[in-house]
Amino acid sequence: MEDLTVRYQNLVKSLLIRHQSILDILTKSQEASARVNRAVVKSVTNCGCLAIDAHKKSLPEDAAFSDLKDLLDSQTKGELCDNCRDILETELGKQLFYIAALANTLDLNLKDVIEKEEKKLSTLTIFNLT
Repeated sequence: MEDLTVRYQNLVKSLLIRHQSILDILTKSQEASARVNRAVVKSVTNCGCLAIDAHKKSLPEDAAFSDLKDLLDSQTKGELCDNCRDILETELGKQLFYIAALANTLDLNLKDVIEKEEKKLSTLTIFNLT
């Protein structure tokens, strides 16, 4: 069975008609990223299903680097409602489309990209600092 990433990348390749220029792909990718950001912000400001409690965290002086995962959090409160979840899934889908389109244009295989990143993360673990 064909890998999901390969299948998706091939589907994007077959569907990308209007925005084949790398400049179009880059700007559409940037636009898609901005729409994801806006959807998250709207879930806070318009809907209210999410709240943001952002402030500097006080860390114990004796905290080890390995403790940070448990001491820090996303600073979000609440859960996405069905409507906001649907919007974000749609916008993230568009963002993935342009990531796949860029990979196709540059003759990169998303499966290879993901596997390389996974290997790096597995090797560096919490010291990755991404």
